Amino acid sequence: MNKPVWVKMRHCWELYLMVLLPVVYLIIFKYTPMFGVLIAFKQYNVIDGILGSPWVGFQHFEAFFRSPNFWLLIKNTLGISFYSLLAGFPIPILLALALNEVRSRLFKRTVQMVTYAPHFISTVVMVSIIILMLTPHVGVVERLFQLLGLPTTNFMGEPGLFKSIYVWSGVWQEMGYASIIYMAALASVDPALYEAARIDGASRLKKMIHIDFPALIPISVILLILNLGSVMSVGFEKIYLMQNPLNISTSEVISTYVYKVGLLNANFSFSTAVGLFNSVVNLILLVSVNFVARRISENSLW
Repeated sequence: MNKPVWVKMRHCWELYLMVLLPVVYLIIFKYTPMFGVLIAFKQYNVIDGILGSPWVGFQHFEAFFRSPNFWLLIKNTLGISFYSLLAGFPIPILLALALNEVRSRLFKRTVQMVTYAPHFISTVVMVSIIILMLTPHVGVVERLFQLLGLPTTNFMGEPGLFKSIYVWSGVWQEMGYASIIYMAALASVDPALYEAARIDGASRLKKMIHIDFPALIPISVILLILNLGSVMSVGFEKIYLMQNPLNISTSEVISTYVYKVGLLNANFSFSTAVGLFNSVVNLILLVSVNFVARRISENSLW
């Protein structure tokens, strides 16, 4: 005879108590704010509140789609996202593979410390470092170019260089920390496989191809799905701090546009509509990429 649910819960009350706090956190900070999505379909007024504000339907969405900056924002957002993905996704994998082949523990730990450390630099400090290094006339890079007799330029003022500066500075900052999960996957590989490969005379390259790469495929697919599912969510802080009037044509993305037009001008309904559009696109991409990954491989989120 099956016991009632409440009896089972009483016997495992300690476990349910441990789960209670995370569940309350999710309800308060994740699910309750979703009620604010209604603002996107209303002409929100602080005095009237969410329920008291008049409905306007898809008016704010139409205003965003008809905006002369719409396609520029989409182009810049997708351009920076895919550039970051193409440059930043494989490098942590290569770093993990390289560190996995290092036999000197001291050298390996030194490299790990040096590559992990930049992750803990705050965004404000990171952007300050970039600006100081690239500042005309006094920046380190500018001085180096002068010593080498190369033509100098205002790097932060060149629209064509903004994406590269943003992406490669991010790769340098995050590659060490991002490689941790791949290092963990490689650490779980059975040492007997390496021993068998060594006995068979396999080179290091063949060991990587036939042992290391298959071990990294499952976690790589999962991370790739997650990255593609957030392709429209380009980080706001770093881009906003790196912006200036000279590079605005390539640095203006959806998140910075929402902040300037929606929040600074107190147009909360418009900013919510744009944010909701962003989230829906990310959700569609996440589901689509997961579906494709499930069809062509055995690895997927669900």
